[in-house]
Amino acid sequence: MEIEKITAGQELFLDGQETLVGAWKKSLEQHPDKTLFSFNGEKMNRATFLDQTSQTASALVNYGLTQGDRVIISGETSLDLVIAHVACLRLGLILVPVNSSYSESELSFLIKDAAPSAALVDNQEWHELISSIDPDVFISSTSLKIESGPIPDLDFSKPEDPALIAYTSGTTGKPKGAVHTQRTLLAGALSVANAWEWTESDCLLLCLPLFHIHGMGIGLHGTLLVGGSAVLQEGFDQDSIFSAITENGCSMFFGVPTMYNRLLEDERVTQLSSLRLCVSGSAPLSADLHQQLKERGGVDVLERYGTTETMLTISNPFSGERRAGSVGLPLPGVEIKIEQDSGEVLVRGESVFREYWSKHKESDSSFDNGWFKTGDMAIIGDDGYISINGRIKELIITGGLNVYPQEVDEVLQLHPEIVEAAVSGVESQEWGEEVVAWVVMEEGVKSLDLDEIRKFASKYLASYKLPKRLVFVKELPRNALGKVLRHELKEEGGANGK
Repeated sequence: MEIEKITAGQELFLDGQETLVGAWKKSLEQHPDKTLFSFNGEKMNRATFLDQTSQTASALVNYGLTQGDRVIISGETSLDLVIAHVACLRLGLILVPVNSSYSESELSFLIKDAAPSAALVDNQEWHELISSIDPDVFISSTSLKIESGPIPDLDFSKPEDPALIAYTSGTTGKPKGAVHTQRTLLAGALSVANAWEWTESDCLLLCLPLFHIHGMGIGLHGTLLVGGSAVLQEGFDQDSIFSAITENGCSMFFGVPTMYNRLLEDERVTQLSSLRLCVSGSAPLSADLHQQLKERGGVDVLERYGTTETMLTISNPFSGERRAGSVGLPLPGVEIKIEQDSGEVLVRGESVFREYWSKHKESDSSFDNGWFKTGDMAIIGDDGYISINGRIKELIITGGLNVYPQEVDEVLQLHPEIVEAAVSGVESQEWGEEVVAWVVMEEGVKSLDLDEIRKFASKYLASYKLPKRLVFVKELPRNALGKVLRHELKEEGGANGK
């Protein structure tokens, strides 16, 4: 295979025996009275947090959980969620974070695939569903109100022990669980901390969901690693964002383009200039939005790139040009190469996942001699800056979340008045991309109502996967072998957004 260019970040110095939880404990035991988290006006210091995670781990042991057991965890951001998350990792359990907006069918697949021993979920309707799928699963909310006992041995995991299974769909629409170890998670957080000069004096405003690598693997894990602090918020709310900046002396904010687009519409956007670092990721940040934020908000947003499987791998520099339209340079501990024929981005480094859970064939096919094949396409400039310019895989990224077209196609085609359907991503300044569906209706059907189609599909799909518009066509564009040509799907004529 011919290679166009290979480029690498600085070396990432990792102790061969260091683990994520070991690094956290070392960091948090210093200055025990220092505030670690703030949530809804409640503050928690480092000592209290370590004690709470120890007590929660004790409760999990009393139930019978042991190292290597999988634990589903899901809920809106809260101190209970964070405590449960960290307690599981300190006990050597394998976390399986789940998007709380998943439908019953999506959750059912994850339960059957991951075969968890426990589920800590705050959606009470899910409790009965999980029990019906596997009555042996221990089920609780993230507050875990079960009796604890003596504090067990904690923080004993080895670097290569599995710590997290992050599910990401494949092109077939079936989710695959990317297995991250203590070491890959540590490397991912440490790489970013080094590159962004993140220290214990920083206070991060974190409203990203904690089931996602951006909010969890970087925002939460990074805060614990450097010994900084974080203001946790339950979702994105403009008023809360601006209030938190001034009331808590925040220095950092992580967001997705959708959030920045809405902040830009607010007259208080100039408050962003008080932050030392604003980061955007999980979807492309348009050059126009980047420039408007600089002109009206006084903030030069730092854009970066990563995947569920690799953590963050490329970033615009903290000190240096933050180039609009580019995701920057390889992070410490990361090597990037571009395959000449396809332009595909391949990644190798300490933060790259080890395998897909229980899927050996897919794991093997995702690597080429140790390099992970991302499915994204890019070019590297003469000065080393990398620009993502397309995808080999037909992934749609909307509001920072991944949507795989075939999964949505299959659901839409279950509708009795739809013969065929194909979805694609259409560029949107607010969402990065919007999910748009091209549909062929049954003979005699004159029109379809978007709201009715979305309601039908919501029985099978999370809300962010639902189409925002319908385009009616007589037939879908296909190649000689019958494969749908998504790049030929156009909105010209027939768009229905009602």
